[in-house]
Amino acid sequence: MCIMLCLLVNTDEAQQLLLDIYERLDDLDANKAEARAGRLLHGLGFTKKMQQKLCKDFSGGWRMRIALARALFVSPHLLLLDEPTNHLDLEACVWLEEELRNYKRILVMVSHSQDFLNGVCTNIVHLTKQKLYVYGGDYDTYVQTRQELETNQMKKYQWEQEQVAKTKGFIARFGSGSRASQAQSREKTLAKMLESGLTERVVAEKILSISFPDPGKVPPPCLMVQDVAFRYSDNTDWVFKGIDFGIDLDTRVALVGPNGAGKSTLLKLIDNQLLPTQGQIRRNAHLRMGRYHQHLAEQLDLNLSALEYMMKVFPDITEKEEMRRIIGRFGLTGRQQICPMRNLSDGQRCRVSFAWLAWQCPHLLLLDEPTNHLDIETIDALADAIKSFAGGMVLVSHDFRLIRQVADKIWICDHQEVKEWPGDILSYKEHLRQKMQADFTPSKK
Repeated sequence: MCIMLCLLVNTDEAQQLLLDIYERLDDLDANKAEARAGRLLHGLGFTKKMQQKLCKDFSGGWRMRIALARALFVSPHLLLLDEPTNHLDLEACVWLEEELRNYKRILVMVSHSQDFLNGVCTNIVHLTKQKLYVYGGDYDTYVQTRQELETNQMKKYQWEQEQVAKTKGFIARFGSGSRASQAQSREKTLAKMLESGLTERVVAEKILSISFPDPGKVPPPCLMVQDVAFRYSDNTDWVFKGIDFGIDLDTRVALVGPNGAGKSTLLKLIDNQLLPTQGQIRRNAHLRMGRYHQHLAEQLDLNLSALEYMMKVFPDITEKEEMRRIIGRFGLTGRQQICPMRNLSDGQRCRVSFAWLAWQCPHLLLLDEPTNHLDIETIDALADAIKSFAGGMVLVSHDFRLIRQVADKIWICDHQEVKEWPGDILSYKEHLRQKMQADFTPSKK
């Protein structure tokens, strides 16, 4: 209708509008719109069959992927993305990294994934003290540049403070007498120096420290999975068939694989939330397990404060001050501990969940996407806590950097199997990148 109006009016303004519309259609490659939409959805993990389903039939995580595909399809002049890697598996993260790396327009993104930021960003904007500071380069470059600037700032601050102290001392000693004129001159110099403003002292941001209690020893084998097969019902496909492995307190493994391959299902089988359809899982009678999953914070009673919730869950701890210290270890202090949890951010509620998990004193941590809603500093604190933890860990995560920090082995869940990847997570990422390039390169006939 808009185009018809432009043709009828035939004014210079209408002609320009028409040219803009044609240019926009060319930008969107409108003749290949369906194929382009299919390519975007395929990159985000949608099979051809899934692409024909109604949006209402998808879970919340998959709807987020649809919303992301829609934003990429529109190809706006300014694309704003807030934590785009949440709800993605590693393969989709690699695809999205390549897609955004080549984005030809303006991209502004918030992300907790340092690896993703390094792969996509050419500038980093740091928000602190209600001001924005722009750094050129990727995230690693930003960290290095900021450290150098703060080091130089601290040196300048110390030099200025020494000069101020010396000048004040000289004025105090020679304010009268034969050198009074020199003292007056230095007093004027000092006044100008103070008026122009002194360099601020560098105040280090508070470093969060997370820790998991020592659970004690459990003699191996802690857990044995023997010839296990699983499916949700007789009418559904097998998720796993004939898998075998063992887990002990020195196990540090990351589960990788596409969404729907069964990573979360495997954690539930280990945790006895699901029972094998065939085979058996043997657990040491003394083994304690703690499972963190991305929906755990949604199960909190938001009418309670973090302090009230923890004292309700752990009635053995009767002293409020002791419980305050426990919660405080996870970065919640002061009013954050006593206000209703509905007033906390998603990241703060996740910290409550981590406090709950840690105080169960598990021998085996089962972590399913623990970095969602966490900031970079908290993720680093979590990594340090896992590395110093005396028990075992099985991790599902889309954060390559966290996996690189804490996992000794990579297990791939796919095609109803669980098998070990022969290299580290970076070699697996390169494998995914090469696989993606092969999938999206048109075959020559």
